[in-house]
Amino acid sequence: MDIKTIGVLGAGSMGNGIAQVASQAGYNVIMRDVEDKFVANAMKGIDKFLTKSVEKGKITADVKDAVIGRIKGTTRMEDLKDADFIIEVVFEDLDLKKKVFKELDELTRKDVILATNTSSMSITEIATATTRQDKVVGMHFFNPVPLMRLVEVIRGYNTSDETIAVSMDLARKFGKEPIEVKKDIPCFVVNRLMMPHFIEAMWLLQEGIASAEDIDKAAKLGLNYPMVPSS
Repeated sequence: MDIKTIGVLGAGSMGNGIAQVASQAGYNVIMRDVEDKFVANAMKGIDKFLTKSVEKGKITADVKDAVIGRIKGTTRMEDLKDADFIIEVVFEDLDLKKKVFKELDELTRKDVILATNTSSMSITEIATATTRQDKVVGMHFFNPVPLMRLVEVIRGYNTSDETIAVSMDLARKFGKEPIEVKKDIPCFVVNRLMMPHFIEAMWLLQEGIASAEDIDKAAKLGLNYPMVPSS
């Protein structure tokens, strides 16, 4: 599959991060949100991150300009019609996701893969809003997207092997390390791993074993967690 343009539906912190890494990988990006102010804030966030990268010597000013130049911000859903691969990053609301997937299904070419960045919702259920369930997949990025290396690629009940392969390959081209989640289970892999830790942290606090501050310190310094249970 020849992918040249990535559509990103949603320009929040996750959406602008995905747009940035896609552009840094050399893809043209169309980033859409419902209001101009959200799109403008996303572009400012990308500019701020890249400016810091220039200051740290990680990229040149010319590279920064090229990355920003490949990203088109828009409020028009129709602008996504020529995208070759779309990643949805709207609020974690199942009805909203199904609504936008139905719109994308009607708007885009039938060979286009539609990915959702959901962190816990059913890929299979979201796919029912489309006529291409074989081309619907989960691509769960982690925040902050430019820095976090992992991407969970989640298989819905009807997701094809080709869709999984293309999505895994795209994640690698974004500079990420993908893992395949072979079954459509709630919360997938990373959040499932985290839940027992969070529950145990609550039990430790409830039983008076340690203060919330010290439990957080233990997770941060003992387990080397960048984000602690109270986060």
